[in-house]
Amino acid sequence: MAEEQIQDIYPSMRVEKEQSPQPIAPLKLGERLKEIRVSHGLTLEEASKLTGLARSTLSKIENEQISPTFQAMQKLAAGLAIDIPQLFEPPQTITATGRRDITRCGEGRPHPTSTYEHELLATQLTNKKMMPFKSHVRARSFDDYGDWIRHDGEEFLLVLKGDITFYSEFYEPINLTEGDSVYYDATMGHMLTSISEEDALILWVTAS
Repeated sequence: MAEEQIQDIYPSMRVEKEQSPQPIAPLKLGERLKEIRVSHGLTLEEASKLTGLARSTLSKIENEQISPTFQAMQKLAAGLAIDIPQLFEPPQTITATGRRDITRCGEGRPHPTSTYEHELLATQLTNKKMMPFKSHVRARSFDDYGDWIRHDGEEFLLVLKGDITFYSEFYEPINLTEGDSVYYDATMGHMLTSISEEDALILWVTAS
């Protein structure tokens, strides 16, 4: 039965609904502040340096032990690069999706190209925010590429084995060895070459 039909049959229900005030959730400024700090990837110590507020003060605010003054809120907004009204927005509800994908060693999806031997990881998940894959770098010369590689997003590269030269459009080429990594804007032209005897092995994570 539609809600309109129920109210026509029982008009008193409509009156009660209209007269009953909606409960107002209490403001949890400390919880909201912590959410903003964590979303910025900041520790209490780092947030203290940015805002000019003592670490102990920030901790007390987050734990609802004290209320910040207007001056403190100005410092929080300036240090965290937000507007003061954002401090009063309700905390966001985080819901786990339960997504998980395990790729056993050597069981990724092969994707060979003329310059790389890619092994795509976590291929069972669709609409991923990140695309991880391992690659053997076949290219040995800048001339092995017809043009710069460019695509949307940002990229993280970790050298797992061997040595490479990382070329990028706005920087000088740099050699990277096992354990070295680089994070970069993928819309910037980039490419890799192996400079070790065997093909270098790298881990790539692309984020859209």
